[in-house]
Amino acid sequence: MAQIEEFPLTVDPVVARMRALRSLWPAADGVAVFNRVYLTVTEEVGRRIDAGEFADRRAAVTLDVRFAERYLAAVDAVAAGGRPPACWRPLFQYRRHPGVRPLQFALAGINAHIGHDLALAVVDTCRTLGCGPADLEAEFDRVGDILTLLEERIREELMPGPDLLEIADPLTHLLGCWSLERARDGAWLSARSLWQLRRLPELAEEFTERLDRSMGLVGRMLLTPLTLCA
Repeated sequence: MAQIEEFPLTVDPVVARMRALRSLWPAADGVAVFNRVYLTVTEEVGRRIDAGEFADRRAAVTLDVRFAERYLAAVDAVAAGGRPPACWRPLFQYRRHPGVRPLQFALAGINAHIGHDLALAVVDTCRTLGCGPADLEAEFDRVGDILTLLEERIREELMPGPDLLEIADPLTHLLGCWSLERARDGAWLSARSLWQLRRLPELAEEFTERLDRSMGLVGRMLLTPLTLCA
């Protein structure tokens, strides 16, 4: 219970970390692109939590903070000269590639964070609050709804031009291979599976490793340098 009482009731600490990171990297850096997108999302979630749009403030804040901590841990690992999880490696490896467009960087980061980190964050939150995934479903869905609302705005801001992408543009086909809704559904299924496997640590570890690697493969696909397709 002490752990629950000590957990912050605001997302401000992780927002402050992301704002600090924003000043460290050039704007065109791929990780910086994702960081700006994620900062926008986290600030929006924080505003809605403060506005009382989440029935369980503690659960919403805990989920959002545990979620953000996974991304920040990947950043810290790279800064310390280590390796981030496999799902994050493509973004860090391609972050300065001139043939990768900003929207690709944003989606690769979102893929890693939702496809891998969100499931683990649900489990982290359950352990922190002493509950099960079913108790977090409303907060999970509400955060997912906010992500969906922001996705279109993110795409508009990072599109290479003011008009819709031409059908022949390789980015059009690349974007059609990934869906935020499917990623959310997969994250929820993975979270429930990991929770069921919590008393089987070897299987849980194998499941997590396979999830990590599979998201890494998707990330590499999303970061295909499009100059090579011309």
